[in-house]
Amino acid sequence: MSLIETLKNKVLAGGGITADEAYALCDAAPGNREALHEAAAEITRAFCPPVFDSCSIVNARSGKCPENCKWCAQSAHFKTAADVYPLIPEDECMAHADMSRNHGIRRFSMVTSGRKMAGKELKKACGYYRELVKRGGLDLCASMGLLEKEELQQLWDAGVHRYHCNLEAAPDHFSTLCSTHTVEDKIRTINFAREIGFEVCSGGIIGMGETPGQRVGLALELRRVQPVSIPINILCPIPGTPLEGSAPLSADEVLDCIALFRFIHPRVTLRFAGGRASLSRDTQLRAIRIGMNGAIVGDLLTTVGSTVAADRTLIAEAGLTF
Repeated sequence: MSLIETLKNKVLAGGGITADEAYALCDAAPGNREALHEAAAEITRAFCPPVFDSCSIVNARSGKCPENCKWCAQSAHFKTAADVYPLIPEDECMAHADMSRNHGIRRFSMVTSGRKMAGKELKKACGYYRELVKRGGLDLCASMGLLEKEELQQLWDAGVHRYHCNLEAAPDHFSTLCSTHTVEDKIRTINFAREIGFEVCSGGIIGMGETPGQRVGLALELRRVQPVSIPINILCPIPGTPLEGSAPLSADEVLDCIALFRFIHPRVTLRFAGGRASLSRDTQLRAIRIGMNGAIVGDLLTTVGSTVAADRTLIAEAGLTF
C-alpha cells in the first residue's frame, strides 16, 4: 500500500498524521499528485458537509500600519498605493453588512490595519457590532490585530464570537518576513481569544518564497491554535513592497498545498482568501473538490475578490450548496 493510501486510511479512521508523516507526504506529492488530490478529496467528502462556508469582510481601517510585514500594502514602511483612512463611519459599515446579508453570506467581519485596535476606536467599533447584533442575520467576526484579553472581551461582549488572526507563515519563515512581531505574539492573542470562548479563524499566505515543507510547517503550527477556519491566501505581489517581484506559484503547487492542509486538518473549513483571482476557473473548481470548502467572497482588502454570483455558479458546479 502506498504512503498516500496508508495515511488517507489513517485519517479516515479518525487518526491524525504526525509531523514526520506530513513532511513525507509533502515529499511524495510531486510524483503522485493525482493520487494525493483524490485522497484529499475523499477526506473532505468524509468529514465536511456539502455546504460552502461564505464570509465577507470590510476594510474598516486602512494604512499607516507600524508593522513591517514584507507582503503588506498597508505597512507604513513601504510606499504603495494602498488607501489610508481611519475607522470608517457606522453607516458605511452597515451598508457593507447589509449587502452581505442580502446576498446570503453568513458571516461578516471588520478588518483593521495597525498592530491592534484599542481605546476609543475599539469602543466605537464595538458599538458598530452591537448595532449589527440588533439587525440580526449575520454571525460576526473581527480581525483587529494583537489584542490583549481585556480588549478581546470587549468584542465578545459586543456580540463578536469569532476572532481572526493569521499565523501567515511557518515560524522559521515568518522571521524572515517580519521583525516587528512574531508568530508567538499572534498565538498569545489567539490563546486569549480561545480562553474567552471565541472560535478561531487563522491561516496564512503561500507564495512568499517559502518551501513546500514550510507550507506543511504552517499547517502543523496551526494545530496549536485549533482553528475552525483556515484562510489560505495566495500572495498578490504589491508594487512597493519587498515581495513585489515574487514569482507566482503554479496551479499544481497551490493544489498540493490544499491537499496537504486537508490531510493535516480533515474537519476544518479551508477558505479561499486573497489571491484567488490569480487562479483559473478550472483550478478553483479542482481546489474546491480537493478541499477548499469556504471563501471570503466579494471584495477583499487590497486586492479584488470575486462576485457572489460567479461564486454561486462555481460552487454549484463543484457539488456544494452556497
